[in-house]
Amino acid sequence: MSALAWTSLLSLAAWLWLLLAQGFFWRTDVRLPPRHAPGTWPSVALVVPARDEAAVLPLSLPSLLAQDYPGEARIFLVDDNSSDGTGDMARALAAQRGGLPLTVTTPGEPPPGWTGKLWAVRHGIAAARAAQRPEWLLLTDADISHAPDSLRDLVAAAHGSGFDLVSQMARLRVASIWERLIVPAFVYFFAQLYPFRRIAVDGSRTAAAAGGCVLLRDAAAARANVPDAVRHAVIDDVALARAVKASGGRVWLGLADQVDSVRPYPRLGDLWRMVSRSAYAQLRHQPLLLLGTVAGLLLVYVVPPAGLVVALAVGDGAAAWAAGGAWLLMTATYLPMLRYYAQPLWLAPLLPVTAVLYLLMTVDSAVQHYRGRGAAWKGRTYARPDRAEPAPSADQ
Repeated sequence: MSALAWTSLLSLAAWLWLLLAQGFFWRTDVRLPPRHAPGTWPSVALVVPARDEAAVLPLSLPSLLAQDYPGEARIFLVDDNSSDGTGDMARALAAQRGGLPLTVTTPGEPPPGWTGKLWAVRHGIAAARAAQRPEWLLLTDADISHAPDSLRDLVAAAHGSGFDLVSQMARLRVASIWERLIVPAFVYFFAQLYPFRRIAVDGSRTAAAAGGCVLLRDAAAARANVPDAVRHAVIDDVALARAVKASGGRVWLGLADQVDSVRPYPRLGDLWRMVSRSAYAQLRHQPLLLLGTVAGLLLVYVVPPAGLVVALAVGDGAAAWAAGGAWLLMTATYLPMLRYYAQPLWLAPLLPVTAVLYLLMTVDSAVQHYRGRGAAWKGRTYARPDRAEPAPSADQ
């Protein structure tokens, strides 16, 4: 057989393996575990790190204030040195809407060795423990909107299934053409890296969470020493889940039905920055992993359509069948995610185009890192973990 046929067969084999042996990542039926109401509803602290979020708070914070939760619940919004009046906006919304008690605090600039978000989370957890000694912590981003029964369902799911961490991947906004092309694929690729079914298996090494919605048992947080143990992590949600699981905690992650992101990413540049700021950190800043990732993306996502076109042009039947079969499997596995996001199914064959965009974003992430501008977000740029200074201890 020709080299083109062998390459196409290798791509087809990769897709067969992904289809059958990667935790059925392509299915979208992993939703909240069985829910059982506890006899006494535990106390919950809702910790919301927020930096320059005044524009989205009117769309998200009222949903937290309006939570229908039978037990004690308080919101601790940590204004991370915002310059747009985030704290004042939060106080005004609480005064207008009422609902759950809201405390707004400001931690000051993060010390060396900490990312801003995790420093804010640490500050919020400390404030919550001082005020109410919560049994559970809901870590949720400032751009996340929750249905009124979201907190109740999260606690009931954790109680009913015995998990120490229950996380839902918020449904991201899909409105512009770029969001339609890139956002569903973002969740699809994430599930491919961290198959949701494997995360919930005790003893499995796979661990991940979605930072927009993480319900964490406070005792498990203390046992895992989070967020201190992951203070330098740019991809903080995955690092947090790994720390909890490594300390003996049970972790669950699935797709959300009633948790939504209200942050818009209307332009390609907005989405590009969202992905590229952490893509190279995902590869642990290793050039060899970057090369392997680029080669893998080309083999898995580019070879099928390109191989089919070339094979048809040169009359290579074996290559055409193999490449076409790989493209068909790719398309079929993407359909459930498009249905979950209520997007037109004709977008499925365009997944290779999106994969190329992600490849370019990943390469750009590495380039920005070596230029000293990697992992930049809202005016802060973070060093590699091995170059970050140690953070102060918990008693300092």
